[in-house]
Amino acid sequence: MKRYTLPLVVVLATACAGPSSDAGSSEVAGDAMDAHAHAGAVPLNPTAEGQLPPSIIGEGGELLGHDVAYYEANPATRGYLAVPEGAGPFPALIIVHEWDGLKDRVRQVADDLAAEGYITLAADLFGGRVGTTREENMALVQEAQGNLDEVIDNLDAAAGFLRSRDDVTGKVGAMGWCFGGGIALSYGLGGENHEATAIFYGRLVDDPEQLAAMDHEVYGTFARLDQGPSPEQVDAFEQALQAAGIANDLHVYDEVNHGFWLRVDEDPETRSGPALDAWQRLKAYLGRTLGQ
Repeated sequence: MKRYTLPLVVVLATACAGPSSDAGSSEVAGDAMDAHAHAGAVPLNPTAEGQLPPSIIGEGGELLGHDVAYYEANPATRGYLAVPEGAGPFPALIIVHEWDGLKDRVRQVADDLAAEGYITLAADLFGGRVGTTREENMALVQEAQGNLDEVIDNLDAAAGFLRSRDDVTGKVGAMGWCFGGGIALSYGLGGENHEATAIFYGRLVDDPEQLAAMDHEVYGTFARLDQGPSPEQVDAFEQALQAAGIANDLHVYDEVNHGFWLRVDEDPETRSGPALDAWQRLKAYLGRTLGQ
């Protein structure tokens, strides 16, 4: 597949989140990673109709996965692997963190996706580092911007790691939020073959020729009150996908803003309805593209 990488620009006014409540610093979080090293498998427990995954409503539990070294080119890189109980085989997902690095909210999402029946690897694109301020976050993003080939290589290694497991069906998808949403799209255009790309508000492309590199349906969830990307940019992305002949399931939700899906608990009255619809769409999309 021809490699494409797009600009990973984060608009400060609409960046993924402010300083996170997740523990961590811009140093390698070795102690935190060691704490997860001997966790067990995740019980299969798909959400019922009308139910959101616990992680995004602030009710994520104790982490059940474990940290893994999947990228030999950077020994400091540690992803978080959540595996469903049972022999499988299961389809697999790579999930990509926001602009502040791999933190426990994303690890909890990995556990919830494992509960749905997906072997889930939360990738680490910052070499074990996380940010706690806007300035630290932007420095990490800018470093990634300067090493786009390494970002794609990192995710190729993640996909290879998953496909090497005998409990994986061979089908792998990628999804992410904000910075990670743009990365997921970059990976869909320039990474090794995989079967799904799910974007939650991230940097987009409006060039049909470039988007023609995609070989599978694309999922996207966006917010009308967002400017990164704006609804107009989402419309241009959708038109370009259609012009390129790429199937897609995109939706812009009214009355919510950037970051609404990963942190429903910050405004549950406004965010719960859109988040539930986006979750139900996501489950259907992953079922279509990766199978269960």
